[in-house]
Amino acid sequence: MRNWIVGVVFALGLAGPSFGQGDEIKGVISSQIEAFQSDDFSTAFTFASPSIQLMFRTPDNFGRMVSQGFPMVWRPSDVEYLGLRQDRGTLVQRIKVTDADGRLHVLDYFMVETADGWKINGVEFVKQDDLNV
Repeated sequence: MRNWIVGVVFALGLAGPSFGQGDEIKGVISSQIEAFQSDDFSTAFTFASPSIQLMFRTPDNFGRMVSQGFPMVWRPSDVEYLGLRQDRGTLVQRIKVTDADGRLHVLDYFMVETADGWKINGVEFVKQDDLNV
């Protein structure tokens, strides 16, 4: 019986992201959003993965992209963390953001673990017909 319980606990641990990872990932996303709200693009840029940093090259380029392409993340009125899931080997944190005008947006944050901790490797809008919130 004891071996069966240990096996179930072990299997559940392999089934999905751990609670610790979820807390770390939420912390990274929250910290980046806080930096955006202060227009501190240099700090916000540090939460982006190396490939995102390479793509945008400078914090100012990155900040322009976010303020123009993701204004609800740049100036949210509310952020709610939904599910954390694994998708083809990548951890994806879904969030619901209310923008300054009260409109709701659902976004998937694609995360990557680096030597410096979890980083944001991309953000996508979730289409209305893909919502499972």
